[in-house]
Amino acid sequence: MVTEVKNTRFDEFLEFPCQFNFKVLGLADARLVDEVMMVIRQHADAADYSPSVKPSGKGNYHSVTVQVTVTSKSHIELLYTELGKIELVRYVL
Repeated sequence: MVTEVKNTRFDEFLEFPCQFNFKVLGLADARLVDEVMMVIRQHADAADYSPSVKPSGKGNYHSVTVQVTVTSKSHIELLYTELGKIELVRYVL
């Protein structure tokens, strides 16, 4: 397994802890929101997060946006990585 080295600059622009929006684009499947929220709950505090979901124009994809309290640059990178591992997910922005 190859480990990708991240060289993000989040720490130069953000003061931690802070609110950070994750937008997850995935297949329009009833499981998408549950799987995204399961990853968020695994790696973030136990806050009551409220995802917003928007379907694509043709309805093939859904966009799930969640605002999460992050504690560091590595916390953001971890969430990006773990959300990207979900089978239904195509992009994490």
